[in-house]
Amino acid sequence: MRPLFFLLGMLVAIPWAAAADRPNVVFVAIDDLNDWVGCLDGHPQVQTPHIDQLAARGVNFTNAHCQAPICNPSRISMLLGKLPSTTGHYFLVPGFRDVDVTRDAVTMFQYFRSRGYRTESMGKVFHGGSDKASFDHVQPSRGYRRMKGQTEKLRYRVPGSHPSWDWGQFQMADEDQRDYFTAAWAADRIPELSQQDQPFLMAIGFHLPHVPIYATKKWLDLYPLDNLQMPEVPADDLDDVPPIAVQLSLNPTAPRDGWMKQSGEDRHAVQAYLASISFVDHLVGMVMDSVQASGAGDNTIVVLFSDHGFHMGEKNKWAKRSLWRRTTRVPMIIAGPNVAVGKQCNAPVGLIDVYPTLTDACGLPRPEGLDGHGLAPLLSDVTAPWPHPAICTFGPGNHSIQSRDYHYIRYRDGAEELYDHRTDGDEYHNLAGDQTLDAVIAEHRRWIPATDAAMVPGSRGSDSPLYGESDGLQKAMRKVGR
Repeated sequence: MRPLFFLLGMLVAIPWAAAADRPNVVFVAIDDLNDWVGCLDGHPQVQTPHIDQLAARGVNFTNAHCQAPICNPSRISMLLGKLPSTTGHYFLVPGFRDVDVTRDAVTMFQYFRSRGYRTESMGKVFHGGSDKASFDHVQPSRGYRRMKGQTEKLRYRVPGSHPSWDWGQFQMADEDQRDYFTAAWAADRIPELSQQDQPFLMAIGFHLPHVPIYATKKWLDLYPLDNLQMPEVPADDLDDVPPIAVQLSLNPTAPRDGWMKQSGEDRHAVQAYLASISFVDHLVGMVMDSVQASGAGDNTIVVLFSDHGFHMGEKNKWAKRSLWRRTTRVPMIIAGPNVAVGKQCNAPVGLIDVYPTLTDACGLPRPEGLDGHGLAPLLSDVTAPWPHPAICTFGPGNHSIQSRDYHYIRYRDGAEELYDHRTDGDEYHNLAGDQTLDAVIAEHRRWIPATDAAMVPGSRGSDSPLYGESDGLQKAMRKVGR
């Protein structure tokens, strides 16, 4: 019996009624970008004029969250429209086509392809390689991502570290980098696709600001070290969090916060992170300019997002892999036809809501079994009632529940955290022990997924002592990248 995804691929040639009248979709994924973008006020010095301009054209979801705080499960969840607690994909490996439970699952792109859309892709959209069943065409990535052929030493290289953990000035031209090639290809291809009678879905993925965090001098010069503003981190920031929170978020291959500060590399890393964000913003501008110049701008939905956030010293941590807001919160912007212009929405939404939102917006029947919710009410009126929280999960039994005002976290050992974002957006004060807030905790607790799917086979991939490691796993992680 042929798998379902193969059969869906055979449906592409079916002439669906009114397909040519449907809006196009441009889907822009950015890797490891936290809320350090201008339209989210995440860092006072960040310069992201093109992303800010896109936000001014549509709805900027200021309370958007990923469903898992690492690449693979976050992207699987978003592109299959199912929570990690539904599929059992919690960690970096395996891929969703590698296990029986999701081997034949239909991705968002596959579904659009089966309904008459021309689907094309380049860059990091899926984790660990593209899913060919999802696209009519996948453009191979090209260009540099490391200091290839250069003699500079890695800034951070100690026993146990991963070679991707590096940052600094990139000597190659911007035009030689792989993210530039992705933007340039998309910018060239979109006008061509817009001339066809068939609607298209273009999915591109930028690797930066994922480690190694390199940028050319042009972008580093935007953020001089002598006046760089660093994140404020109270010395006692972890004193009121449960031990399991620290254990769960431990990444043995990432830099230790003490070493970063003592060596002074914390400032260099923040500078490189900001610089690479501005570089990616420039690439976003290339793609958006192409959409407008193609004449398809009025009939194209643009979705821009990051797969999860990233700690730059907050909570004494560098990397992702936590349930705190710095990792769960992501940029998410939707612009296009029938979308309000220049609006900010504080409703708690998730990347998982994008799949049903796009099917609704493009006039397609919504597939059954999606865990997300269509955002149509908020896209037309950002103050519309929204009864849903945003749920993020890292390993079975560890869940984050984000409402408009509060962030509740419950771990598998029963430990809890609660933060009031109206007064504590940086999550310095855990209020879980405040008995006057018992009703708030109870309200959030009821949204915890009723069941946690068992981890799919081969998914010992947290790098956390809570779940264990193996030499084979480490090799697999190095192969697909962190």
